[in-house]
Amino acid sequence: MINITLPDGSVREYAKNSTAMDVAMSISHGLARNVISASFNGETVETKTPLTTDGNLTLFTFDQPEGKKAFWHSSAHVLAQAIQKLYPGVKLTIGPAIENGFYYDIDFGDHKVSENDFPKIEKKFIELARGKREFSLREVSKADALAKYKEEENPFKVELIENLTDGEITFCDHDDFTDLCRGGHIPNTGIIKAVKVMSAAGAYWRGDEKNPQLTRIYGISFPKAKMLTEYLEVLELAKQRDHRKLGKELELFTFSQKVGQGLPLWLPKGAALRQRLEDFLKKALKKGGYEMVVTPHIGQKDLYVTSGHYEKYGEDSFQPIKTPKMDEEFLLKPMNCPHHCEIYNFKPFSYKDLPKRYAEFGTVYRYEQSGELHGMTRVRSFTQDDAHIFCTPDQLKDEFKATIDLVLYVFNSLGFDDFTAQISLRDPENPDKYIGKDENWDKAEAAIIEAANEKGLDTIVETGEAAFYGPKLDFMVKDALGRSWQLGTIQVDYNLPERFDLTYKGADNEDHRPIMIHRAPFGSMERFIAVLLEHTGGNFPLWLMPEQVMILPISDKYQKYAKKVSELLENSEIRALIDSRSEKTGRKIRDAEISKVPYMIIVGEKEENEGTVSVRKHGEGDLGSFAMNDFIELIQKEIDSTLVQF
Repeated sequence: MINITLPDGSVREYAKNSTAMDVAMSISHGLARNVISASFNGETVETKTPLTTDGNLTLFTFDQPEGKKAFWHSSAHVLAQAIQKLYPGVKLTIGPAIENGFYYDIDFGDHKVSENDFPKIEKKFIELARGKREFSLREVSKADALAKYKEEENPFKVELIENLTDGEITFCDHDDFTDLCRGGHIPNTGIIKAVKVMSAAGAYWRGDEKNPQLTRIYGISFPKAKMLTEYLEVLELAKQRDHRKLGKELELFTFSQKVGQGLPLWLPKGAALRQRLEDFLKKALKKGGYEMVVTPHIGQKDLYVTSGHYEKYGEDSFQPIKTPKMDEEFLLKPMNCPHHCEIYNFKPFSYKDLPKRYAEFGTVYRYEQSGELHGMTRVRSFTQDDAHIFCTPDQLKDEFKATIDLVLYVFNSLGFDDFTAQISLRDPENPDKYIGKDENWDKAEAAIIEAANEKGLDTIVETGEAAFYGPKLDFMVKDALGRSWQLGTIQVDYNLPERFDLTYKGADNEDHRPIMIHRAPFGSMERFIAVLLEHTGGNFPLWLMPEQVMILPISDKYQKYAKKVSELLENSEIRALIDSRSEKTGRKIRDAEISKVPYMIIVGEKEENEGTVSVRKHGEGDLGSFAMNDFIELIQKEIDSTLVQF
């Protein structure tokens, strides 16, 4: 017999060689019908893998990320099988699950595949899935694995196998299809009820442009047809809310090939929007005891060698800038933290001076691959709402908790109320990914976990997601369409203070090392505004809108009264614009609606004679006639209701 520990801590006894599915059946038949994947002692296993020792078992359904991963990875096998049957002679490479669905990279040889072929691929996929074929994993010797793929003349699989050793090579079989695979499958193909081939794109083998170009087929699948319908509906909504589309329509930002890929240009309305976000945060920073600093866009290469950024990211950054002076090299700034360390080093501090909180809206540069660039969410130049707190060990937890409060203030003010705090820890299996002493990592990780618990945050723990210099708390926010985004981060760092030899004089009159907290509630201005655009569909909170009120005189005769109304609004710090075009009022209203202006004021003879305004609200229509004071009060109340106090 073996003892199986379930996630709730309960321990159950089972016969040796029982499977995860046996455990599910013993709990309830309903659970067994929905279980599609499992992990045992932290390792992914098939639901029918025999369990031979005591251990911890977790069962997954499609509703959980691990379940989706197994479901979509299994679907990639069925996709590959369907394509092999439709296009004989193709060469398969890899087919992983991704965040939404899966893909398979394939060398189609002389076959041509386009969007017109997607329906027949989907039809063949479902036809094969209905066979309810079981997925079965088996170990294969390296010699046999190489023989199989050499016989099939598949150099891609051969290359993968040559980098493996006996004992770590497995094949997955279902129906008449076999693929090189590490595992993690659903019980059988029949669980897959709906599939959609989303797109096809070029992809170099192993991401190297020196290698052959393959065709990457993207797909997504579900255990219910209704789920696919709902997903496609959300996808259509997402297209309408795409920040690239809205950014152009609302004239917020643009890109220019002459300026360069991934280098955003902020248009006047976008620059004003961004400035309002900066001003909003600066007020909170002032209350929180932060001091604003400014640092250059470049730094000597040695600065980033000292910080460790060059060792970790140097090859993926913009290349060094050489000067006329021999052996002098500068880098475009990839991070603000090394500069802030040098600001701290400007003069000596005692424990009485700490914490020091330096904040900067600092522009940094990362050379993202062109294929990874995506609107404002993945760019090569972006501005971080960065700050670094230098504190004593006794101050660490309180400072961390205060920073959590700042992030929550930002989220509450901008309508992000569905989020999870992800505690990102180092991967103990890959110590070379990180810098610093284990004892410092232990203390930093413990401080983050304690602070998050004391603030009552809904947390998850992700091992291996820490920054190279320290653990962090990342805020994973769900937008209005249910998509998850990483916005806002707080990191504890014992390592940079050592690398830059930062000290403070303690109460014992000895030198001590401060602890450093990195934090950015927005993360980057570009990414944050992109996500906010898609979350709100361009209908920002009233306090943030570029124009809060559009004044529409019904003819040129009422331009003077429109100007008077505008001045009254501006005197109350309400942003207003007059549409003075010689267009019909209906056209002006439509244009204001398209521009998502929250309020429209229509003025004509009646309004001028009575000293009133006729008000319409975006998306709602006519609100009736208002005295100016009443309208101003309406606006101010709405602003006060959305802009919480810090």
